[in-house]
Amino acid sequence: MTTAGLPAAELHLHIEGTLEPELALTLARRNGITLSHDTADELRRRYAFEDLQSFLDIYYETMAVLREPQDFTDLADAYFERAAADGVVRAELFFDPQAHLRRGVPFDVVIDGLWTAVQSSEARFGVSSGLIMCFLRDLGPAAAMETLDAASGHVDRLLGVGLDSSEVGFPPGDFAEVFEAARAAGLHTVAHAGEEGPPSYIWDALDVLGVERVDHGVRCLEDDALVARLVADRIPLTVCPLSNLQLCVVPTMADHNLPRMLDAGLVVTVNSDDPAYFGGYLGANIAAVRDTFGLDDAALRLLAANSFEASFVDDDERARLLARLEATP
Repeated sequence: MTTAGLPAAELHLHIEGTLEPELALTLARRNGITLSHDTADELRRRYAFEDLQSFLDIYYETMAVLREPQDFTDLADAYFERAAADGVVRAELFFDPQAHLRRGVPFDVVIDGLWTAVQSSEARFGVSSGLIMCFLRDLGPAAAMETLDAASGHVDRLLGVGLDSSEVGFPPGDFAEVFEAARAAGLHTVAHAGEEGPPSYIWDALDVLGVERVDHGVRCLEDDALVARLVADRIPLTVCPLSNLQLCVVPTMADHNLPRMLDAGLVVTVNSDDPAYFGGYLGANIAAVRDTFGLDDAALRLLAANSFEASFVDDDERARLLARLEATP
């Protein structure tokens, strides 16, 4: 269970960001790849970041060990095992095909490996799951459309599409056409907005991209009209506290605005983002906000209920998950 003892869904999790140094070194040896460091401790010492870009530099370097379908299966299975230990019963995984395509790994290799893990996650780990294909915003909308085209034969394996990577200077509105095409294909839509980017990026994600969830969104409190809109429409915000701390979005956990977001009536969920790099999986994130802000049982249950409300599951499954939460002492 999570440190709160409650079942929950994780909705903001980059599967490539769960690549622990030990597994990275194992896969490097298996695939004949040389990393810049030879031990897990040496790799881990590089996980001290000044901002989003300094994280992305090591993130993409380490990703080079992922070459074959089995690598992606092993990566996702390792996450599901850790997530289950934290009480996660539903996980909607982001993956970045463009990061693999540009280093010569075919789309089919990525999706086949991840899909193998997703298909067995509930039976093996008790975690129902799905895949959200993200576009790297710094590569531009044309490349995103090419990626959506490449995924056309695998739409039945996808829950939706998202938008991630470097935020500042790459407004969501640039990707209107590709998100429209994704919706036409029956896919859900989400986007990173309002982490380092301004509140206007959240407006664009809502009004131009038509997203159903906003990933991060912590800067929404700078705009009262935006908060009112998010509350009225019950747009979920997938907040990642330890990530925000590690990437210097906030100077200390005590400075995080999660309590104010809850007080404003926003549909906030807690997630781990890239937990191998940011100091902890879902349980650690919940422990951090619980201990820092003294969140009581009612607040922790609200966060868990929000995660199920925000999940891309059908109404029967959502009711089942909420009933499971209600039945948990």
